[in-house]
Amino acid sequence: MTNNNEWGSAQFSVQNGSGSPFIITPCGRERWALEALIAAGKKGCTPMEHPGPRWAAYVADLRNMGLQIETIREAHAGPFAGHHARYILRSAVRHVGKGQR
Repeated sequence: MTNNNEWGSAQFSVQNGSGSPFIITPCGRERWALEALIAAGKKGCTPMEHPGPRWAAYVADLRNMGLQIETIREAHAGPFAGHHARYILRSAVRHVGKGQR
């Protein structure tokens, strides 16, 4: 994945619908996952496109911080056919300080 030293805390402003904006300060894998979700936009992310060992846990942590993230279940083919999750960030999020990469 990446060097963990690159993923220290950073502040993000979050807006859910017409609610008041609030600040979160994720770090480590949660920050990595949030930045991947922001970059993916409306397409969203899958663990298959952005490999990480515990995507579901990162998304759960981000949800606990107040982010709205939709999970869509998708089928995939191949020798190990089955389903995977696509995560789509529904909150409006922007980087506001400290730890900019």
